[in-house]
Amino acid sequence: MTTEVRFPAARRAYRFLPVLAAAALLAGCGGGATPTTFDLSAPGGLSRAAGSRAVMVVAEPTAVQALDSDRVIVRDSSGALSFIGGAQWADRVPALVQARLIQTFENAGRVGSVSGPGQRISPDLQLNTDIRSFSIDAATGTAVVEITARMVGDRSGRIERARLFSARVPAGAVDGPGATRALDQALSQVLVEIVRWAR
Repeated sequence: MTTEVRFPAARRAYRFLPVLAAAALLAGCGGGATPTTFDLSAPGGLSRAAGSRAVMVVAEPTAVQALDSDRVIVRDSSGALSFIGGAQWADRVPALVQARLIQTFENAGRVGSVSGPGQRISPDLQLNTDIRSFSIDAATGTAVVEITARMVGDRSGRIERARLFSARVPAGAVDGPGATRALDQALSQVLVEIVRWAR
């Protein structure tokens, strides 16, 4: 069962503030059951083909506010968003995607080294990504992951190339285990494609 949270126009948003405040107070008082926490995985088993010696930094992905959270999102045919009750991610989705993308590069061994920003290194390249979709499409019962990737020359600051990556995986039951498993599988497909493209 999902709890629908719509995102109305700004001029009408203030009507919902008392409701949201009450919900936050109830949550703080331990009024509900503790949600089950799910994680995302980093694909392994990629062929460790000869790559480059480049040093790369993977920035945390950007995302709209609805996706920049630890909630498992369902999108209906009208575009309205709702959250799957009783389920949450182990961290904010952008932080998790960044960590698993770095691990996938490490597993593949196709660049000299890869890390997040702030590691006191002088990178040759920076990978910037934007999460366009990371949700369950209720109309088709599929997990949809769409991520745009831009390879930036760190010294020049110029975008060297860019591409949209996407994957859809049947979710089966739209509940915590089913939805998170399908989203994890769809993300794994996208991560593998990004690593291969980044060579």
